[in-house]
Amino acid sequence: METARVEPVRNIAIVSSAGAGKTSLSEALLYVGGAIPVRGSITQGTTVSDFEPEEIRHRSSTSTSLLQFTWQDTHINLIDPPGALALLGEPLAALRAVDAVIIVVSEQIGMRTELARVWERINELELPCLLFVNGLDKEGVSFEPILETCRKQLNRTPVPMTVPVNPGEHFDCVIDVRQKTLVRSGPGAAKADQVPITQDLENLFNGARKQLVEAVAESGDALLETYVAKGDLSDEELLQGLRRDVLTRQFLPTYGGSALRNVGIWSLLDALICLLPSPSERGLVHPWSGIHPETQERCERKGSGQEPFSAFVFKTIIDPFAGRLSYCRVVSGTIHADASALNASQHVREKLGHFYTVLGKRHVPVESVKGGDIVAIAKLKDTHTGDTLSHESSPICYPRIGLPKPILSYAIDAKSKADIDKVSLGLHKLIEEDPTLEFIRNSETKEMVLSGLGQFHIDLALEKLQRKFGADVSLHTPKIPYRETIKTKSQAQGKYKKQTGGHGQYGDCWLEIAPLPRGNGCAFENRVVGGAIPRNFIPAVEKGVLDAMHDGPLSGFPVVDVHVAVYDGSYHVVDSSEMAFKIAGSMAFRKAMETAHPVLLEPIMTVEIEAPTDTVGTVMGDLNARRGRIIAVNAQDHGEQIHALVPLAELLRYATTLTAITAGRGTYVMDFAHYDEVPRELTGKIIERHKAEKQTVEAH
Repeated sequence: METARVEPVRNIAIVSSAGAGKTSLSEALLYVGGAIPVRGSITQGTTVSDFEPEEIRHRSSTSTSLLQFTWQDTHINLIDPPGALALLGEPLAALRAVDAVIIVVSEQIGMRTELARVWERINELELPCLLFVNGLDKEGVSFEPILETCRKQLNRTPVPMTVPVNPGEHFDCVIDVRQKTLVRSGPGAAKADQVPITQDLENLFNGARKQLVEAVAESGDALLETYVAKGDLSDEELLQGLRRDVLTRQFLPTYGGSALRNVGIWSLLDALICLLPSPSERGLVHPWSGIHPETQERCERKGSGQEPFSAFVFKTIIDPFAGRLSYCRVVSGTIHADASALNASQHVREKLGHFYTVLGKRHVPVESVKGGDIVAIAKLKDTHTGDTLSHESSPICYPRIGLPKPILSYAIDAKSKADIDKVSLGLHKLIEEDPTLEFIRNSETKEMVLSGLGQFHIDLALEKLQRKFGADVSLHTPKIPYRETIKTKSQAQGKYKKQTGGHGQYGDCWLEIAPLPRGNGCAFENRVVGGAIPRNFIPAVEKGVLDAMHDGPLSGFPVVDVHVAVYDGSYHVVDSSEMAFKIAGSMAFRKAMETAHPVLLEPIMTVEIEAPTDTVGTVMGDLNARRGRIIAVNAQDHGEQIHALVPLAELLRYATTLTAITAGRGTYVMDFAHYDEVPRELTGKIIERHKAEKQTVEAH
């Protein structure tokens, strides 16, 4: 097998749908690469990458792991993010730190939505890829149908680099097409047996070899001429063509095997070294692009150690005891531990602290880092996921990570008053680790609201909140921020008169209210003439009106889209005061609202749903049942995209429903669009429910 070239570093993300065997493959690569003496087990909770208690409990990756090891004198930085759709932000962030990707698929899991979303980001970043078909030791499994599925779903031709021999229960070897050898191994094998291809497998090998050579030859004129003239390519010509085609993403080199049985791992490791690009090779073809943080001019780094220092933070880990660890891809330059750098994203100076290489939960300090390295930096004060660190004299700011927005929200209550501060502090720390979580205190509903990408995402956050910060919470459906408005004009007088024996209180005003177009907010106008109300009392009337708008007449929701004009009134030279006119303004507004046909408004969301074609009818029927209005349906590569307007009240648990309807293949995003009137048949129910909630709160 060939040794490393140009520079002995490879930065690779390993991605898959949940359950395809990504963590098992990572464990096999570490074992074959000599980084660990014994393979760990997912069921026993002993794998290197899944070491968090939540990962062991769920037997599934829940956070990005960094796995660093050396094989054939090449340093491999393997990033292993979770595969669950509800944790999609993790692989999307990890892809920004690497130069290549291993995509893991299996016949049992297939090509799920989460992998399709990751594939979109891979294409955006133009990352070179290898495909590994896992699970070929399962009974009844076949290699070719999986390749056909990948060809259709990824719109890229998979070209077999290894061919499985007798996949199924007794699967133990693959034909390495490029190496022209038969590679045999087993679950406990630390080394593989590489032997000549036997006569009975010659036809299988020759067919695969011809397919590979033709694919490489067709991707370049010079190689095509050689192939036409000679009918074949030399091993060196094939290797050089493969390296070029992988770097320029001409096709998808595909490897088959079994991570659990340790089959096909040696050929895959060989491909990491021989076919995938080093940081500088990748940088020449696809430089890192950013902007100067002050001039906003475009800047580039090609990944050289001779360029000024720059690094990109793609993951943050907060440990209650060890503090913050920032996982960084060093893009360019060289820097030593305890040096200072500029955080170009936050415009602050940072003391970098100690550098560490990482193997799961094991950290080894290093003195310096250079372009192409991936390291953890301890205790950065103001640096967060997505930030750029750079040399102060040559600053650059790389684009932030595009992450999915939360789609599922819960109101949370601390189970004890002593936990309230723990909940807030803990969730803010968890959001530093996972920016796809969102936590707000809703000033209108007085609730703490936690939002995430799905039920598993929310549950996982609360498990970590309890373990790391000792805070227990209960969940319930968040309140909808309804509004109130009016449909007609109305007038009313507010007169406040109070005699107490001494100084009295007197304020008198007439208001006219009228509806405004939806979304225009509220406006106040002074039409008083002739001094009926002295000018210095007008602001007090306005303040009284604004205070009354916080608590509408229907059910106490804020009032919006109303024009208020004060046009008449009276005053007392001694007893009138700002307080009296403030109360009078509030009284007049409340009276006018009652006779202006008040109505309830609800938030309407713009929803974009991506669903497989065979489920579109069911999805649209469900949206109609949710009072949704379909705007458009557009064809996509792998299904349909539905645009709709749907009331927020109908979307609080939509993530669960869509998953059930589409068998986990549908996704959606939503944004606030506008407020619209609640249907009359629902208004009474909402008002009654809100009053009942108020009474319950007051009773407690």
